[in-house]
Amino acid sequence: MINFKKLANEYKTPLYIYDLDYMTKQYEELKEAFKGRKSIMAYAVKSNSNLSVVKHFSNLGSGADCVSIGEVRRAFLAGIPAYKIIFSGVGKSDYEIREAIEKDILYINVESEAELSRVELIAKELNKISRISIRVNPNIDPQTHPYISTGLHDNKFGVEIDIAKRMYIKANNSENLDPVGIHFHIGSQLTELKPIYESAEIVSDLVRSLETIKIELKFFDIGGGLGVKYDEEVTINPYDYAQAILGTLKGLDLTIICEPGRFLTANAGYFVTKVLYEKQNAAKRFVVVDGAMNDLLRPSLYSAYHKIQAVTDSTSDKTNADIVGPVCESGDFFAKDYPLPALKHNDLLVVHSVGAYGFGMGSNYNTRGRSAEVAVKDGESRLIRKRETFDDLVALELEFL
Repeated sequence: MINFKKLANEYKTPLYIYDLDYMTKQYEELKEAFKGRKSIMAYAVKSNSNLSVVKHFSNLGSGADCVSIGEVRRAFLAGIPAYKIIFSGVGKSDYEIREAIEKDILYINVESEAELSRVELIAKELNKISRISIRVNPNIDPQTHPYISTGLHDNKFGVEIDIAKRMYIKANNSENLDPVGIHFHIGSQLTELKPIYESAEIVSDLVRSLETIKIELKFFDIGGGLGVKYDEEVTINPYDYAQAILGTLKGLDLTIICEPGRFLTANAGYFVTKVLYEKQNAAKRFVVVDGAMNDLLRPSLYSAYHKIQAVTDSTSDKTNADIVGPVCESGDFFAKDYPLPALKHNDLLVVHSVGAYGFGMGSNYNTRGRSAEVAVKDGESRLIRKRETFDDLVALELEFL
């Protein structure tokens, strides 16, 4: 059990806390689900890119799914070997492609014909062969929030089946490209198994059709997206998830690449913020805290629900309140009409399930320094990112005055 009051006193607020033991449990459960097949768990660095978190997964044997060259560099810094690093994303710049090829990572996930041509040209300039995978868009509705849906024709990600086949033929005939994998990822926070199965079936059929023209792939990249429980969601059991995908691969000798992020980190994370004061107007109760939307954007961006726990001696009945921060935006809130007891100055609120897409989506809006981050393992805590100071915020500007 994490002692939030003790950690808030030691490290101050607002504060992110990560339970590394929980991350280990989630990782081992998912890895075990695929034990009947060769597999690589490639941690989705974007979900929580703190180097200590990435290093933790590296120590467990994880690879890394990266969506910028910065994340690729983080993976290397954390000790993840090149042969377990994947570089994905729609808009890779030439310098990013060049560095990924030079670092000899496992493969680059290609998202368009234009990008394939750029990768080929850069590989030719470097006199190297670039291993590639192609992201296929199966046009399956993932039944998730539209902002995190990625597998429909309306989304910017991947290519349609017929285009993918044309790209594989081109790559197979190129002297500078080596098509080794196929990739699909239909969205994040997936809680329905059927869309995942249907997508895997479509993509595995494409693999079989490629084999008939002597294009033999090695990796079947199923992306990530397994949903987690924020509120009352009924989530997918990892074993059922694995069995659904493996059931589409009969007769195919492929290594599974899985890219978990949220599943590993979301419910391992807590955001602790201090109550400044309460405010009541004619229609609404507000609880004003020292954390803000620049620290945790998901409620404002997605209207995302997070369980919120009051750490207080108050025994009053709960009444609804908007939990708001200091940023000068009406969108600066963590919850609206959330039931809370009466709160006083310096009481704590703990926002749950923020280990994924929490700190990483933060900003310095309103010239606010980002929160400190703390890791807890085996009951011991340690600081893994210092709180930003004003000097940190202006350091890159002062020389231009």
